[in-house]
Amino acid sequence: MAEDIEEIRRRKLMELQKKYLEQQKAQEEEMKQQALIEAQIQAILRKILTPEARERLARVKLVRPELARQVELILVQLYQAGQITEKIDDAKLKRILAQIEARTRREFRIRW
Repeated sequence: MAEDIEEIRRRKLMELQKKYLEQQKAQEEEMKQQALIEAQIQAILRKILTPEARERLARVKLVRPELARQVELILVQLYQAGQITEKIDDAKLKRILAQIEARTRREFRIRW
């Protein structure tokens, strides 16, 4: 009887270890996929942004990562749709940032 309990425990432990390894493998695969997507996004941004614009976007990413991510995704979508025909310079990027900022900004009012 004690041997049966030990066998059940051993099987359960093996099942748990197998599930854990599968989860880790899935997480690693997801991380690789995310890294690949990020590399593709950065490659496209290098094609369509001037060095000054890339620098500005990097600084925006430090302060407002969600805004920078939105801009990156929008620019990539426009590029893939063929709507970006020339490099985006710093002034154009400023206008794009301002437009997206205006659309997503929420105003908070505190009333006393």
